[in-house]
Amino acid sequence: MSHANDAQIAEWNGSLGQSWVACQPQLDRMIEAFGAAALLSASAQSGERVLDIGCGCGSSALALAQTVGSRGHVLGMDISKPMLAVARQRAAQAGTGGALSFVEADASQSPLPAGQDLLFSRFGLMFFAEPAAALGHLRGALRPGGRCAFVCWRAPRDNPWAMAPLMAARQALGIKPPPADPLAPGPFAFADENRLRGLLAEAGFEGIEAQRFDAPIHLGGSARDAAEHSLQVGPVSRLAGEAGPAQQAALVAAIEQALKPHAAADGSVSLAGSTWLVRALNPA
Repeated sequence: MSHANDAQIAEWNGSLGQSWVACQPQLDRMIEAFGAAALLSASAQSGERVLDIGCGCGSSALALAQTVGSRGHVLGMDISKPMLAVARQRAAQAGTGGALSFVEADASQSPLPAGQDLLFSRFGLMFFAEPAAALGHLRGALRPGGRCAFVCWRAPRDNPWAMAPLMAARQALGIKPPPADPLAPGPFAFADENRLRGLLAEAGFEGIEAQRFDAPIHLGGSARDAAEHSLQVGPVSRLAGEAGPAQQAALVAAIEQALKPHAAADGSVSLAGSTWLVRALNPA
């Protein structure tokens, strides 16, 4: 078995996964509009069988399970043990019964249940080391004519919610990083529409659609809150971890100053987020 995704698996089972668990309510709020748009685009139906790839703490899987009902089934897959523990707890509290289950697995190469009606993901498909092969493997789980629907981030320049804190943090640390590899696994790996369509086509999908969807992202109740939160999750978190505890106060101060001009009348800070809503079909 390939170990191409080992680095991602280690991260999401380490401090990164723990941070996302700790911030789960706020993260759900931040990306709620994008998840809702992706679910609407997916158009899950009662009785359908669904795979939710990169299901994380289970928000989208829970919503899908409510839609497909007791005659359907949703299988949430993720590589993060701590996040799946939260997802299972939330499912038990919601009383989803047999309509929803979870499995800890690398969806790019683990065995998948066949005959699925829908392959869904909310920001979970951009991290594969070999994306075309992973997408082809996932397509194999769909029935003929089955649907794929997911949401992914567009280019960093179109997502100031992520880049404004990151640029402030880099300036505070005096860092001028080399140009990022746009093809590397990560949040923006599917930003280029042509590449995205090409990967899906190479994986065997047809009827490929990519529609831009933008929405404001709530970063915090104040510029200070937003700055502190940015050190826990998002692009700044890795940089903050590498900088060490001694730099945390300086980073928060720099990011707070960068975000203050964006504060609303009540002090809260929201910045734009930009995504692709993607749909594709498994050939009938």
